[in-house]
Amino acid sequence: MNPITIKPDAQGKVRDIYDLGDTLLFVATDRISAFDYILEDEIPHKGQVLTQISCFWFELLEGVVENHLVSSDVNDLPEQFKEWSDYLNGRFMIVKKAQMIPIECIVRGYLTGSGFKDYQKTGSVCGIELPSGLQNSAKLPQTLFTPSTKAEIGDHDENISFERAVEIVGEKAATDIRDLSLKVYETAAEHARKQGIIIADTKFEFGVLDGCTILGDEVLTPDSSRFWSADDYEVGREQASFDKQFVRNWLNANWDRQGNPPHLPADVIEKTTEKYIQAYEKLSGRTFNF
Repeated sequence: MNPITIKPDAQGKVRDIYDLGDTLLFVATDRISAFDYILEDEIPHKGQVLTQISCFWFELLEGVVENHLVSSDVNDLPEQFKEWSDYLNGRFMIVKKAQMIPIECIVRGYLTGSGFKDYQKTGSVCGIELPSGLQNSAKLPQTLFTPSTKAEIGDHDENISFERAVEIVGEKAATDIRDLSLKVYETAAEHARKQGIIIADTKFEFGVLDGCTILGDEVLTPDSSRFWSADDYEVGREQASFDKQFVRNWLNANWDRQGNPPHLPADVIEKTTEKYIQAYEKLSGRTFNF
């Protein structure tokens, strides 16, 4: 639980956000969401992993895309938050304020999850036609940009066409976020593959600051991406992963989507923490410190 007694100015499924005036303080909690529900159980150290892996990617992507990160150094915490330094260390970012673009930028490099189900029914993914005969987890002939609306907590995102994204945010903004999403994904996927991880799909959020489109929120984390083990990858089946798909799979096997989700067993919680830490260490080549 977040011990900070200052009330957040805004809350997401995972993040608590505090307005610092010229900047924002993003605090990644250990909450976890699945199927648009915030689960009652937390995943220890999850918030630290999300923050540290995002900071790693922001650093690696310098020169590819501008981002909103100002600092994640505990010495830069505002005075009013310093009494919670031990909790915040490793799980916060001070970020620039940007006008966020209300589109979820989903990029798919592989056919899996809802995309595979869509393909089985229609031969396409989010309205984009694909060749016949593709199997579960197959690498797509080309990387797909499949945007969606950004829903409020408790509501469902809605897949939309690129043309609909243009109607919502304008042609320039839609083109910018599409092109940047594909560029960031391809750059990250190339790095990840060298580290033994396949980034099957992911989602980004962008904002506009001083006329420049910048990468915001979290980026390429186990919450926002599907990370597969390259060593175990095999077309035609579900893949071993380093992300919250592990939790989704348990819920699918133990919950009929009626009422609130059940509590997670201790072993599922522990294994999820392990998977998140493994994702960070494999991708960054660094030891996770907590």
